[in-house]
Amino acid sequence: SRITDNLADTPIDRPYRVPDSDAIPMVYDLIRREGLSVGGSSGVNVAGAVRMARDLGPGHTIVTLLCDSAMRYRARLFNRAYLADKGLELPEWLNLD
Repeated sequence: SRITDNLADTPIDRPYRVPDSDAIPMVYDLIRREGLSVGGSSGVNVAGAVRMARDLGPGHTIVTLLCDSAMRYRARLFNRAYLADKGLELPEWLNLD
């Protein structure tokens, strides 16, 4: 939804728009399957990288950054009411009740 100053005049070859409905489940997958406690921006980056990998097909190397921590966003990422308000859910394996 925005371009940060550090990327303002950078040519972007293949932009991807990644909605929260893709990014947040990716965050939970990275926590559970990879043991990586990452935040929403990292979820966006990985979801975009996965989409790019599918688009490009086999034989390519894709690099992305894991740029934030889930702890920075814990009041949102692990808050059932907040997520429900956004149309998102906590995964069943993450039972905080």
